[in-house]
Amino acid sequence: MAVAFVFPGQGSQTVGMGKALAANFAVARQVFAEVDEALGAKLSAIVFEGPQETLTLTENAQPALMAVSLATIRVLEAEAGLDLKRDAQFVAGHSLGEYSALAAAGAFTIGDTARLLRLRGQAMQKAVPVGVGAMAALIGLEFDVAAAVASEAAQGQVCQAANDNGGGQVVVSGDKAAVERAVEIAKTKGAKRAMILPVSAPFHCALMQPAADVMAQALGKVAVKSPVVPVVSNVLAKAIQEPAEIVRALVAQVTGTVRWRESVSFMADAGVKTFYEIGAGKVLSGLIKRIADGATSTAIGTPENVAAYKGRA
Repeated sequence: MAVAFVFPGQGSQTVGMGKALAANFAVARQVFAEVDEALGAKLSAIVFEGPQETLTLTENAQPALMAVSLATIRVLEAEAGLDLKRDAQFVAGHSLGEYSALAAAGAFTIGDTARLLRLRGQAMQKAVPVGVGAMAALIGLEFDVAAAVASEAAQGQVCQAANDNGGGQVVVSGDKAAVERAVEIAKTKGAKRAMILPVSAPFHCALMQPAADVMAQALGKVAVKSPVVPVVSNVLAKAIQEPAEIVRALVAQVTGTVRWRESVSFMADAGVKTFYEIGAGKVLSGLIKRIADGATSTAIGTPENVAAYKGRA
């Protein structure tokens, strides 16, 4: 039966994530040490001990979530004999999780991924002054309706569908006033709920172009290998393996829509029935079950989860 491994994005971070893995497995400790060394800072201390507000800063949350995901993969490889090339049909990740997926599949080193994600977090934060942009979740609207709401709300400003998460959950992003208009319009179009999200910047919209430029430059200086398993790209919602295409997709992702619903559907249509969410939380597992009929999705991020996977493998 075809299997895919998926990697969470921002919002899944919690203080203490990965701590039990690091306490129990040397390979997990090694990943956190590699990330700390690459960043020249003890990010692991913030991950394990907090405070939450420091961990939630975009420049910390992005490499931190990747570190937990990669620690989990390394433990699965060491303890359960996981071989992504043999055992997975696809890997995919939500937003920053795409970097985790690429690192897990060998396209990037862990050190390069940590540095890229710290830079990505800083660049996304700097692209728009705090308070100028916003994001809002529109619940209960299908994507085409939500995209039309964003278009109507723009009125000469930026407002676009940023995340198509599936299960009637679409996030819009852009100028604060435009996003606020989208919330009100969505309520008239039948949204069950529409609310501004507590985020620090308007991710995945045209306002992020300065960050996209930064990432294009940074990715141009990093060695990118073909991943051992195809990566389903956020912006393309299809599988890619060619390094130049991977780089183009990652640059486009900064300002483009995270097409998560279509990405999961692509994998399901290719025969994937079993998904494993690797790292912190289980947000993607909940979304996958709403998108792909009959699919199972299991979150793995603790020693107990690893033992359960080992028992099944």
